[in-house]
Amino acid sequence: MDLSTRAAELGLEREFYDAWGERRVLSEAALTALIEAIPAPTPHPLLKAPLVIRDGDASADALGEPAAFPLRWTLHCGDAEICGGLAEHRPVPVPTVLAPDVYRLDVTDRAGLADSRAVIVAPRRAFAGRFHRTWVLTLQLYSLRSERNWGIGDFSDLADVVRLAARAGAGGVGLNPLHALFDDHPTDCSPYSPNSRSFLNPIYVDAARAPGLPEGFAAGHADRLDALRAEALVDYGAVADLKWQALRAAFAAFPRNAAAADRAEFDGFRAERGELLAHFACFEWLRRRHGGPWWEWPQEWRRPDTARLAELRQGRDGEEIAYFEFIQWLADRQLRECSEVAAALRMPVGLYLDVAVGVKADGFDAWHAQDAISRQASVGAPPDLLNTAGQNWGLAGFSATGLDRALYRPFRDMMAASMRYAGAIRLDHVLWLQRFYLIPSGFAASEGSYVRMPLEALLAVTALESARHQCIVIGEDLGTVPEGFRDRLADHGIWSYQVMIFERQYDGAFKPPEHYPANALVTFGTHDLPTFAGWMSGHDLAVKHGLSIDPGESEGDRNLARDRLGAAVHKPAADIELEDVLAFLDRTPSRLLAVAVEDLLQLRDQVNVPGTIDEHPNWRRKLPADSAALAAVLDPEQLRRVLASRAFGSPS
Repeated sequence: MDLSTRAAELGLEREFYDAWGERRVLSEAALTALIEAIPAPTPHPLLKAPLVIRDGDASADALGEPAAFPLRWTLHCGDAEICGGLAEHRPVPVPTVLAPDVYRLDVTDRAGLADSRAVIVAPRRAFAGRFHRTWVLTLQLYSLRSERNWGIGDFSDLADVVRLAARAGAGGVGLNPLHALFDDHPTDCSPYSPNSRSFLNPIYVDAARAPGLPEGFAAGHADRLDALRAEALVDYGAVADLKWQALRAAFAAFPRNAAAADRAEFDGFRAERGELLAHFACFEWLRRRHGGPWWEWPQEWRRPDTARLAELRQGRDGEEIAYFEFIQWLADRQLRECSEVAAALRMPVGLYLDVAVGVKADGFDAWHAQDAISRQASVGAPPDLLNTAGQNWGLAGFSATGLDRALYRPFRDMMAASMRYAGAIRLDHVLWLQRFYLIPSGFAASEGSYVRMPLEALLAVTALESARHQCIVIGEDLGTVPEGFRDRLADHGIWSYQVMIFERQYDGAFKPPEHYPANALVTFGTHDLPTFAGWMSGHDLAVKHGLSIDPGESEGDRNLARDRLGAAVHKPAADIELEDVLAFLDRTPSRLLAVAVEDLLQLRDQVNVPGTIDEHPNWRRKLPADSAALAAVLDPEQLRRVLASRAFGSPS
């Protein structure tokens, strides 16, 4: 079979048009490398992959290629057989009146060929929210200062900010991804490079509130804590060193010092999260035991085996493994408390959480779902106006064939892990639901291409989980967007992500408020873009030039853009203030507005400069204000005046 035929079978596009409209063709070497990286599809498929039944669909045909009738078929939900029978002709009579869920359809034809596929029964649309219009305060959790934290913002700080935001009229608080990273490598701190999207980063635990923590632990490290709090940047190594000491001490004392209710709650958490949590804890122990990436571990541990891992947990290392379950329980408990604070204050959104586009290849998710995650190619983005060299994010993404074989369970686990706390989530780079830009190992970011994904299936599963958790889903639909993609998202109730900096007409003019869709989150910028003060001053251009990065625009371009902004807000460019931009965004019909705390504090430095790691203090800069100072900038009267149509009122 030639390369082009193999690529077509895998959904791999050998050529595409970039942001400048230029045709890019994948080299034969890069094409070969990508073909080898993508799992092969099922040979001789009898069934479509997968079958999607949305609420209101009258009928569905599961069959793909012609089959030798009669066909014996069964439909399963989990381990239970729902129905089945013998089909003498097409279509296979799969019932359309089924509870929303993901089922497995098995068929065997007269010639003995067998096939199995997912059947997704989903609501017509995702959860739409129970509010007309509101706004959320967005921030980076690590950046929060307080007199009591341990040198990094934590979940107790978050609860305080939720209260402040509610008093200011906000409907929620938006955060950087809270995914589990590699806690034994704390300086690798990008929240978009997770070990697992199914678990939390325990560095955000308020260790002083850990049940079982020996009395006087914090007092014994008072000088060290004061020094960590005073730092302008988060010292992840020193913070982690102290927190892990405290949490291990708390765990050691937990059986004898903790209240019975705490012990019962921990047991309940372990039972609720079940096998996934048990496997994660074992992975964390194995990672420390064997080092290196999991594909170089002893053969018996290269794939998760439930029976073997259960033996491991019950053996002499069981207590050490249980420690990783313990710190996940603490993180879950404290983040849930933040969500409960928001609910008690009647915030219509509560927490708004971010979900990364991929995972590190040597992390838990890629090990646990290795048939559904392609680790031998990295996801990224082709060259565009903002990043002219393209982007390689160093992350592994889902595989279309692997997801279907796994009945979309890894994707569902990923979303449910954030939705359990949130009233809204943002899917980073949501374009991957239709196609991933993949870069083969050893090639430049500009030498990748797209692989198609099962869009309808992924949208149906997204709507299913959204309705199940009553959680809005916002798709970060920036970049090179395929024609019709946003319409497909909207048809399934997935909200758009509208960034004002990018919403410009062909002549550079800012699009008017009525251009923005209703079911959308609208914001001035993002963590990867300049702050308002940075953009207005051109500080971001100077920073990028200093880092030898092409900023994608000249100072003249920026001056023109500022003039265009002035025209949009009806002010001379030199007189534009943040409240003018917020008032403009408030006039859009979009139901959700995000206001960045960095903009309220008039900070010039952006959170992250794409294309840098150690060259710039990404994900490390603290806010220059503690909660008292934040209360001052979150002035309810000023914000209600600017956001007159969005403030939901004082919580009762």
